Amino acid sequence: MSIYFYGCVTMDGYLADKNHNMDWLYQTGTTEETDYEAFYKKMTITIMGKKTFDEIKHLENIESFYPTTQNYVFTHAERLPVEGFIPVSGDIIDFIKELDTNQNVWIIGGNTVLAPLLDNDMVDNITIQIAPVLLGNGVPLFSQKETLKRFNLEEVKKYGQFAELIYSKIKI
Repeated sequence: MSIYFYGCVTMDGYLADKNHNMDWLYQTGTTEETDYEAFYKKMTITIMGKKTFDEIKHLENIESFYPTTQNYVFTHAERLPVEGFIPVSGDIIDFIKELDTNQNVWIIGGNTVLAPLLDNDMVDNITIQIAPVLLGNGVPLFSQKETLKRFNLEEVKKYGQFAELIYSKIKI
């Protein structure tokens, strides 16, 4: 199994503004300007938190947004208002350990889901797109415990206004 984070942040490292709004991202560019399609084709599972789901559920044609993956949302809700998204609860580490090992798992969105995986050295690849935006305050991408984590820079790309950095976990 490989676990990937793929997402976009501001130059000062925020996923969203202090109100969890992502208008800054939608006003900067689109996924058509990136390698998103090629990345998505490699994924078999997506996992996101409820705040991320709440942000994307209003997008046009959300039912077809992640058509070829199993899509899990960590939430206390028993049902979700959009087809194709499966609510789950509990510990993300335990959940991932129960998955088939032949999966490519994409962690979408925020630090609530990402931080425990980083704390347990479970993230294999990180692709971060950086938008030319400064928010000054907001929801940070990284909020894991204070401990040194090293990754290897594999590639740097430019897509329109976005810089993309691709990292892989250093195997010890």
